[in-house]
Amino acid sequence: MTDSVAVVPDPAFIEVGEAIAARRIAVRARNGGTPGLFWLGGFNSDMRGTKALALDAWAAEHGRACVRFDYSGHGESGGKFVDGTIGRWLEESVAVFERFCRGPQVVIGSSMGGWIALLLAREIARRPGGASLVGLVLIAPAPDFTEELMWKVFSPEIRQEIERNGVWMRPSQYGDGSPYPITRALIEEGRNHLLLGNSIEVGCPVRILQGAKDPDVPWQHAFALAHRLPADDVVLTMIQDGDHRLSRPQDIARLIATVAEIGKV
Repeated sequence: MTDSVAVVPDPAFIEVGEAIAARRIAVRARNGGTPGLFWLGGFNSDMRGTKALALDAWAAEHGRACVRFDYSGHGESGGKFVDGTIGRWLEESVAVFERFCRGPQVVIGSSMGGWIALLLAREIARRPGGASLVGLVLIAPAPDFTEELMWKVFSPEIRQEIERNGVWMRPSQYGDGSPYPITRALIEEGRNHLLLGNSIEVGCPVRILQGAKDPDVPWQHAFALAHRLPADDVVLTMIQDGDHRLSRPQDIARLIATVAEIGKV
């Protein structure tokens, strides 16, 4: 492994959004060749997670560009998590992609990042002339999770609490175990970005990695997504003993191999 792998880029910061409500977004961009890698993390996670760091190290070793960032309210970025919505985090993803990516890119999205990746692909198609997509790699993708995996499965008591108080503190088994807020704004604004009701055109190959033992995003959700994508060049890999994180050494090896395969030009 080369010395460059150990060198972690210092974060750059950009302002996203209207001046009065601009968010300070932390970005770590590694220079290198194409196709570059663009990482989109999950809900309440950050760019220093196991998968993100492994991808950055692989990019450094192979001379490839790699861009990671934290959504507002996450990691090193400014803003409050409780203010976050899918539309807000999508806006930040588009801004970072346009500012830091050049040439063909492989976009890798984990959990909520899979939803953001699909929305980003649609935005890129509407804005020709900049960086392009050569593939999407989606890890336990969770499109429409605010509706399908939250609101529709919440108990009447939880729904009432969200409607009455505007927020419900959801218990968590991740991180330090602290509960995190699920807001009415997150649920309601998420309905502006639902994808599973129609076909999803992304304009590039798609690879989906899904754990069969995922307690947060069930494998049936990945199947529903695959059926909404174009039939050509979409591959869904089911990992029989895999959980939601897919961060074990064998999972990381599979992710790297998938990124390397789809990124060949």
